[in-house]
Amino acid sequence: MLSDNGKFLVYASPFSARNERLKTVGKAVVRIAERLGADVEITQRRDVLSIFVYYKNGGKEKIPVYCDWGKNWNEDDVYHAIKSVVYLFPFFGTPFSLLLKSKEFIGSEGFSPLK
Repeated sequence: MLSDNGKFLVYASPFSARNERLKTVGKAVVRIAERLGADVEITQRRDVLSIFVYYKNGGKEKIPVYCDWGKNWNEDDVYHAIKSVVYLFPFFGTPFSLLLKSKEFIGSEGFSPLK
């Protein structure tokens, strides 16, 4: 069931031997989702070669928020990369409650697009 604040979709290849990457990315996504009151769904898909994270709110459109291709970032780096995209959510017409939470969320940690 989709919460009022949408859902983060994490797609990973079932062929990947890199389960540690999925754990790292998954933890970062869960941190963001908990702060925003959004759901998380992790799915293994045969049509992806790397880990991809999307945000979905209601309709069929998914907003890409992170791709792990060629990266070996730690959880905090992945978290901040996704957080940078969350900052743009108001431009994608996210629900008002998520918009307010995302502004609080971004401000609470001194977000700067240059960090």
